[in-house]
Amino acid sequence: MDHRIHALHPTILPNQQNNKKKNVETSFKEILGQQQPIQISKHAEQRMASRNIEITIDKWYEMESKLEEASKKGVRDSLVITDEAAFIVNAKNKTVITAMEKSEMKSKIFTNINGTILID
Repeated sequence: MDHRIHALHPTILPNQQNNKKKNVETSFKEILGQQQPIQISKHAEQRMASRNIEITIDKWYEMESKLEEASKKGVRDSLVITDEAAFIVNAKNKTVITAMEKSEMKSKIFTNINGTILID
């Protein structure tokens, strides 16, 4: 006769394990605020200053929201066009790479982008 004590361990099915991970990830994202603010590279900051480009806080929030949406659709580098200016932005890390006044866009060719966002 076997006198050892056998403990019964509940079986966690793969689907149950994935659900636990999703709950943990969601909670972590909620703690971090879910949206990363837009960063401005030194180059873009200098260009904005030299060209007197000023964007309202509402436009920045709208840009953040659209970049989040674009990133989910696989956009890596985006041309963001507003009424005031145009920006090349890395959608994944939400960093403005460069900026130009809208009047400068007429003779420009934009390369290394795979998405465009228009903001009114």
